[in-house]
Amino acid sequence: MSHQTEKDLIRAHHAALHNATSDTVTSVLAAHTAPDWHWRGMHPWHEQRGAEAVAAAFWRPFLRAMTRVQRREDVFFAGANQIDDFASVWVVSMGHLMGLFDAPFLGIRPTGRITMLRYAEFHRVAQGRIVETAFFCDLLHLMQQAGQYPLPPQTGAHLVQPGPATHDGLLHGPTDPEEGAQTLDLICRMIGAINDHRQFSGPEDELALHWHDDMCWWGPEGIGATQGIPRYIAQHQKPFRTQIADRAFNGHVARLAEGSYGGFFGWPNLSVTPLDGFMGLPAGPRGDMRIVDIYRRDGDKLAENWIFIDMLHFLNMRGLDVLAGFSVDASVDQ
Repeated sequence: MSHQTEKDLIRAHHAALHNATSDTVTSVLAAHTAPDWHWRGMHPWHEQRGAEAVAAAFWRPFLRAMTRVQRREDVFFAGANQIDDFASVWVVSMGHLMGLFDAPFLGIRPTGRITMLRYAEFHRVAQGRIVETAFFCDLLHLMQQAGQYPLPPQTGAHLVQPGPATHDGLLHGPTDPEEGAQTLDLICRMIGAINDHRQFSGPEDELALHWHDDMCWWGPEGIGATQGIPRYIAQHQKPFRTQIADRAFNGHVARLAEGSYGGFFGWPNLSVTPLDGFMGLPAGPRGDMRIVDIYRRDGDKLAENWIFIDMLHFLNMRGLDVLAGFSVDASVDQ
């Protein structure tokens, strides 16, 4: 199925938001959402119910802080959710919300300059309404752009991250179902390899099974972006596997694919215990990671991966409240 009706609804929702103001955004949100719309957001918003609550938590403060907001969308696809045996339909959008940072937002000082808020959205559509949304954004990335980054230097690169190298991520129309099935199967096999990574002789062998050698990994701020299997291992995988302990996989809420694109989110995906040095910080108590992964498949392997992690929630569970003015000396040994 093309899920065209669900796609058209989300595109109409986005078009209406483009013209919304802080005064009108509640009614704009209500036009396409169910009265008991379940919205999951990053820390400090967490879970909200209904258009008024979502507007009050995120959209009104955001639109007061950012002027001339544009949605710079890079990936858009839809599919049935494997997690509930393909019973529900979700639509995924990823890119940046770009605006002029003209007033404070969450205590972050404005710059008067263009600012790009990385985002990923998963919308569940039923009976012509958005009934459930997961909205992920990268607030540490925004803080870095504003010159107010609170953590030690990260292992990967800070970038305003581009969309797909192939520039074909906006699947507004129908696609070949077989292509989506292949993408979803590859993502599932890759997840299986992660869960059983000890069966491989080393991380290179594990990754080479499902990833192109020149893969791009567009990681969240706090970890950063990296390219190629060797640098991915050095700049993300090795720290992640050696500087956290007792990793528990909690499952996904939605996992789907269409064409060459697919992805998932969890709430939370993982529970981990950070050891000394992870993200340049001292060891801390156990915490949860709410994560989005979005992938581009090229042939029989994965070529690109965009990742969002609710870092502020993870840090807050460790007693580190970034939005309250917490910062770590950049000289902390990594």
